[in-house]
Parts: sequence; structure tokens; C-alpha cells
Amino acid sequence: MLGKYLEKIEFSSYDDFVNDYKIKVPDNFNFAFDVVDKYAEEEPEKTAIVWCNDEGEEETFTFKELRDYSNQTANYFRALGIKKGDAVMLILKRRFEFWFSILALHKIGAICIPATHLLTEKDIVYRNNAADIKMIVAVGEEEVLQNIDKAAVKSPGLLKKVMLNGCRDGWHVFNEEIKGYSSSFNRPQGDSAISNDDIMLIYFTSGTTGMPKMVQHNFVYPLGHLITAKYWQNVRNNGLHLTVADTGWAKAVWGKLYGQWLVGSAVFVYDYNTRFNATDLLGMIEKYRVTTFCAPPTIYRFFIKSDLSKFDLSSLEYCVVAGEPLNPEVYNRFLEETGLELREGYGQTELTVTLGTFPWMDVKPGSMGKPAPGYNIELHDREGNVCGVGEEGEIVIRTDRQKPLGMFGGYYRDKELTQRVWHDDMYYTGDVAWRDEDGYYWFVGRADDVIKSSGYRIGPFEIESALIEHSSVLECAITAVPDEIRGQIVKASIVLAKGYQASKKLARELQDYVKKITAPYKYPRIIEFVDELPKTISGKIRRVEIRAKDN
Repeated sequence: MLGKYLEKIEFSSYDDFVNDYKIKVPDNFNFAFDVVDKYAEEEPEKTAIVWCNDEGEEETFTFKELRDYSNQTANYFRALGIKKGDAVMLILKRRFEFWFSILALHKIGAICIPATHLLTEKDIVYRNNAADIKMIVAVGEEEVLQNIDKAAVKSPGLLKKVMLNGCRDGWHVFNEEIKGYSSSFNRPQGDSAISNDDIMLIYFTSGTTGMPKMVQHNFVYPLGHLITAKYWQNVRNNGLHLTVADTGWAKAVWGKLYGQWLVGSAVFVYDYNTRFNATDLLGMIEKYRVTTFCAPPTIYRFFIKSDLSKFDLSSLEYCVVAGEPLNPEVYNRFLEETGLELREGYGQTELTVTLGTFPWMDVKPGSMGKPAPGYNIELHDREGNVCGVGEEGEIVIRTDRQKPLGMFGGYYRDKELTQRVWHDDMYYTGDVAWRDEDGYYWFVGRADDVIKSSGYRIGPFEIESALIEHSSVLECAITAVPDEIRGQIVKASIVLAKGYQASKKLARELQDYVKKITAPYKYPRIIEFVDELPKTISGKIRRVEIRAKDN
């Protein structure tokens, strides 16, 4: 499969990779037909998905079965009135019907909008009307269904509601009604044919400010994730890859679908309904012999607090990390316990892997790595000047020579917002970093989160990383508080771990602790102990909400 899309597969060095990596993009590429159905034709019994849940159920799906189920689903959706260009929202958590449904929508040429089950009525109303959603397919959970029912009253364009199982007025039932539909589905032709530039996927980003943005990707987007899977996650043919993500988030298609299957790896799905439990997940990695693994640093922090010696993790060949800066202490502890280096990466919903620690590179714990092929990256200061080594600046992607394959096509139905962040052939990510003398990039924070105190620029993540190392700190957020003398001072909002009590003594201890790990001027002059931190529905800390309270 790889040879069909890559001019060169193996590389001798990072420079070789950057200079010679080239993707062959076919006309009218469609991942569902050209990858999934192709496997079904050539290797019908090849494993695509290994699925299990915390109730002991398990399923394995071959590519032939995926082809047949996705064809059935496509015929079913068509019968419900879905056609090319229609928007359909999937709220399916980690149910295997998500894969049937997204592939079916690709085959029809409809626009898939994955979403989380945590959406409220207000969230669903906004999405329905902003994207003109015609149909929602959802898990049969009462709270989810109630929110959709309430939102439907305020969503005149919503025509169909589909639940996986159960019985409810006004709803279709997926697993009952699909049975009568054919497992054959012909590739659309004529006016229904799908082109590379058609919109395939829209994600509503859960930004820390303002309403969610609609990030649109076209039908060649999956090919952009060849780098994600093959050269960052290092998945292999006939391996078993696990990315920890709900299907409502973009991370799911980064790690549970496109790049993995292009390389030939099966994806492992652990559908847990209870709260995340590190020992349960470690048990699944051991039982199913997962070969490659991707998760945010928080998961690895939970891992190293568990007794890793109780688990046989010998199947793991490669582990990567993204989503927030990696604490070197977590890196070192995981390496000691498993012998595996954690390789960091960086990207956005708008992008694919943009920076990464690729196989030919030495690991620098805490660094995002170097630019991926196709990404021409600069750091710009507040005046728009290009930053030198060691200088902090906003990550900017130049698109004058080429647009990286897999980069978004703008914000759906919002030219003004698109123009605000992407103009003069430069896309402004809103993220601040600095570059060292070896060309490695280091994350500082969102541009709005950087603190200016007494002439110093202070990134919140370095201080948060230091505080997280203290045994008393479960979670924390660093923000700026206005100060007449210094302009701004650093504040830490801290959720304490079990067994610790808030006190002035503990606050001083934490301040001294930060001074020992970072430059003394960065320590938090204000420490507030809180029960919880405000977050977006995707779990990102809303520092803007903390700042608003303090201003």
C-alpha cells in the first residue's frame, strides 16, 4: 500500500527525510474506496480493528468486514436522505459503529462531523445551525439523547436522528434498520462523483476563547497522516496501534484510522465507559499485545504512578506523546521502567504532525522535535520579525512555496476568521515556541497565555511542569495577574492531590520548589488552591476564565 502513495519509503537521516519525502496524490482519492476496499480486495482477512470494552465484550473486524459494513451503512444513510455534501454529526464515543459510519459518509461524499458525547444542548444547537447538520448518529445514552432532542427543536435543518440501539420516539435505530441493506455500494459517478477538493471532514475546535471554529479538511487529508503514523508513531504493517482518544476529537483520526491503515497496522480500541483507569489500560496493552502507543503526557504520568512491574509491556515497540509539553521527569521514569524513549510531536486540528521527534533524531525530553516534511516553519516576534536561536516567537507556517498536504482548507463558512490567521501566505498558529542551536523546537504556550513580568516573557508550561513534579499537586494552571510595579505577576491555581491540605506553609514550599527547578524570577508570587480548574469540553484548561476573574 505504501508504495502506491510514497515515492520513497525508507530514509537514512532526518535531512534525507525532509528533502526526499514525497506523496503521490491520485486524482479523486477516497480513503474508503482506495484504502479500505482495496485491502478488502487484496487481503480480505487482514485485521483492521481490535475492539473491546470494560464489560468483557470484544470484536475483531477484517478489512473485508469493514468494507461490507460500511457499504451497508452507506446504503442505509442514503435511504435516510443523505447525499453528497450533506453534513452528518457522529456522537459515537468509542463504539465500532463509528468506523462503519465515517467510512460510509466518505463513500457517499457527505461531510462527517465527529463530536463528543459531552456536548450540551447549547453546544449541539450551535453546531447544527452553524454547519447545517442534516443528521445525527449517536450512542443510546439517555443524557446524550435528551440533549439532542432538546437541541432539535431549535435546529430547523436537522432532519434525522439515529441511535445505535433502543427505542425512542422520533428516532431511527441503526443496528435494527441497517440489516436489510445491501453490502455492495458502487463508487459515485457523474454529478455525485467526489473530487480531492470536496470537504470530507469538519471539526469544531474547542478553543479556550470564543465559539468553536469549524476546521475543514478535504479528501486528500488522510494522506497527510502518513507522516503521523509511519514516521512519528512508527506503526508497522500487521502491528496493533493504540492512540488514547475518543472519536469525538481530531486525535482519533490521527491515531485510530487514516495513517495506521495506510501503513497496514490494525488499530486497537478500548471502549471504556467508566473513568480512565491506568491499570485497566495497562492490562489491555498487555493482554492484546499492543505494539505502538500514543497518548498525552497525563496518561504517562498516571502510568508511572502505577506499578509498571506488574505488567508485561514487552510487546510495545514505540511510544509517542503529544497534547502538552512533556515533563522530563515523566520521560526519565518511563524510560527506566520500560526501556522506551517517549518521542514528542506537535500539531493542531488544522494540521497534521507539524513538528516531531522522528526516528533518525536524538530525543531531547520536553522538545517537540523538528519540522515535518512540507512544513516551512518560522518563529515571529510581536513585530513580525523572524526570531533567531533561543528567541521566543509565534509558530508560523509559510505556504508560499507549498501548502503542506493535510493542512486545513480554512474555517468553514468564515472567510474573515480564516483571513485573520492565514494571510500573506503565512498561517499563524497562535502557539509560542523557541528553537535551540540544533534546530529543535520547545513549546512555551499559547500567545495569549505568555506572561510579561518586569520585562521577562514567562511561558506557563515550564512553571506548570515544575509544579506537577511536586507530590502535592494533582493539576495546576499558570496565569498572569495585573501588577502596578511589574506589569504582570505569575499566579498558580492548584488542585491538590489526595492527602494534602491547603496552607500558607505548603504555598511557600511550592514557591521554593519552583525556584529550584526554574529561574527564580518565574516562581508564582500568588498561589490559589482550588477544587477544580475551568476546562473546555475537550479537557483543555480555560486560562482565559481564570484571568477574567483576576482582572
